[in-house]
Amino acid sequence: MSNFTTNTYTLKREILNFSNKISKELPKPDRKFIADITYGMLASNSCLLTDISDQLHEDSKKVNIVERLTRHLDNGIPKKALTSYLRNVRKWIPDNPVIHIDDSDVVKPYGHKFEDIGIVRDGSKSGNSKNVYEKGYHVTEACAITKSNHPVSIYSKIHSSLQKNYTSANTFTFEAMKRGKDLFGKATFVMDRGYDDNKMFLKLDELEQDYVIRLTAKRKLFFHNKWVAATQLRNMRKGKIKTPVCYHGKERDAYLSHVKVQITASKKDIYLVLVYGLSDNPMMLATNKPLKSKEDVLSIARLYFSRWRIEEYFRAKKQVFQFENFRVRKLKSINSLNFYITVCMAFLSLISLKSDDSTLKSSIIKKADPIKERVRFFYYRLAKGISGILSYAKEGVRLWFKPKPRPRYRQLFIKLIY
Repeated sequence: MSNFTTNTYTLKREILNFSNKISKELPKPDRKFIADITYGMLASNSCLLTDISDQLHEDSKKVNIVERLTRHLDNGIPKKALTSYLRNVRKWIPDNPVIHIDDSDVVKPYGHKFEDIGIVRDGSKSGNSKNVYEKGYHVTEACAITKSNHPVSIYSKIHSSLQKNYTSANTFTFEAMKRGKDLFGKATFVMDRGYDDNKMFLKLDELEQDYVIRLTAKRKLFFHNKWVAATQLRNMRKGKIKTPVCYHGKERDAYLSHVKVQITASKKDIYLVLVYGLSDNPMMLATNKPLKSKEDVLSIARLYFSRWRIEEYFRAKKQVFQFENFRVRKLKSINSLNFYITVCMAFLSLISLKSDDSTLKSSIIKKADPIKERVRFFYYRLAKGISGILSYAKEGVRLWFKPKPRPRYRQLFIKLIY
């Protein structure tokens, strides 16, 4: 029989050590808050402040706990906490960083009191045949791939077109690119067709970053001293490199080809990598990475296929921590809550980095009781196992912050003189 008390204590200590690394330069009230909200989210698998307060097991009234958590969220994201978070995450990334940038949405169809709430495309209900629009916010996310091939966020921003002085979503995409450069120096940015924009190519060239961007059918390329539609180049060639790939959960054969072209945004040489055999219309990938061998061409395709990890990251964020079920109304508080959800997702990534024979990791997975023995994405079972182990806890982490003993002073007394 497993010793659940030992597992609970070990997991609590791991969560507290991780939160302390992020909040070590902050005042003590802020350190307590970050420990409370990180522990509460992981224990409850929820971002609702009432659910978080239930897991803290404090003697105070729930309304007072919720008000305390709300006040801290209203203060925004502490800059020192964000800097410490990025510093810790940097250690988990391999030497050749891969960064995926994508946009998502947070839908609040029945929300009336949320600050600057706008209209967004509901990705869960929209498809190729129709688009569904609901009230909500846009989310711009940049995720780096860790040494365990799991995404961890380096940039996450919730924004609305109704905000004062709002310019465009490109502003936040450029901020994400700039953060990737500042954090890693040089990285490979992987983006989908929505980023096939001359502004994106120019910005990445300005930052001297590598990229793999899927092109749309409207794209024109400079080939043999004339402008040619990318679809024309695609139809003129055949895939000469055969490779097995896992696409949409199935093993299939892909056929690859490449050709040197120039993009309309600049006169720099890039490569057009064509992928045949996976869809009705072959994929067109633009990259400025040098292609000198067959393996180089295959690596470009694999980089793009790894995009499913950031999409799964969005899905896990919404399902594991009920991201779309928040109740805070100010946009500043919503972004603060989003940051602490990101911290919890980073903790799941930290656990995934541990070896399979790690006592803590194996006990978490055992508690999750998964049906499949092996999966490529561990966040769901790790989150379920962590909340299952913490369900045995009878107290939160507040008691781990022991007050410093005060010095004892001699009691004053009045000396009577007769």
